[in-house]
Amino acid sequence: MRDYTNELLELIRLTSTNLPKQVEDRLKAALANEEPGSAAQAALETILKNVAMTRKNSTPICQDSGTPIFYIHAPAFIDRDELTRQIRTAVELATKQSYLRPNAVDALTGTNTGNNLGDDFFPTIHFQTSETDVLTIDLLLKGGGCENVGAQYSLPDDNLKAKRDLDGVRRAALDAVYQAQGEGCSPGFLGIAIGGDRGTSYLASKEVFLRDPDDKNLNADLDKLEDQITTEANQLGIGPMGFGGKSTVLGTKIKTAHRLPASFFVTISYMCWAYRRHKMIIIGAKTIYE
Repeated sequence: MRDYTNELLELIRLTSTNLPKQVEDRLKAALANEEPGSAAQAALETILKNVAMTRKNSTPICQDSGTPIFYIHAPAFIDRDELTRQIRTAVELATKQSYLRPNAVDALTGTNTGNNLGDDFFPTIHFQTSETDVLTIDLLLKGGGCENVGAQYSLPDDNLKAKRDLDGVRRAALDAVYQAQGEGCSPGFLGIAIGGDRGTSYLASKEVFLRDPDDKNLNADLDKLEDQITTEANQLGIGPMGFGGKSTVLGTKIKTAHRLPASFFVTISYMCWAYRRHKMIIIGAKTIYE
């Protein structure tokens, strides 16, 4: 099997240091919408200066370079164990070259491994089989601050007056944003999963971040709900970093997962403004980064 270590290293560098254009464009739109001289405006100006500087210098966008989460669609000829080894080697090299900050610590002792390698879940690697000969690897760097404000609701919820319907999903999502109060580095993005069990619902709520920030949900009702949640979240007045303002959520993505009749989970994953995600596509000898 071919050695993809260098290509993987470049994917990590790109993801850690170069914010996707769609995310930067939304931050610029948010800046234009805030009141001149406000704390919200100042926060967004600082964020955008950081985005430009880190791209120019190939330095991490945030000191919390996050949990590396790889989503892989691999052809049948790919040796998954070998590709996993190459990914772990690339993560270690990226840490040595300061594209990633050493962030993997022992769950009990807090001891830092120093190379961003831990047990079976650090980095996190999800494999799916590709029906073609194209190898596709998406990388998501998920920061700890935004991970801390994720939430899961079991509907119905009498306190929220949230029933087992789309309005109940809306109420749960807005409550999660309100409870966060800007922690997790707003403005950010919401990934919402409806259904599943507790574990698969959390997985789905992160996987939905692989969607293009500018796409539309194929389900018309969910597409409408995505826009409604984003609009109403921005009416809460929380604003960038919780300083107040009009920009709390830059976008919302929703997906569903089949559930048992007894359960109706709504899981919200929050992605901070440093929405670090890029893709590597390998077709034969050609490597494409998106």
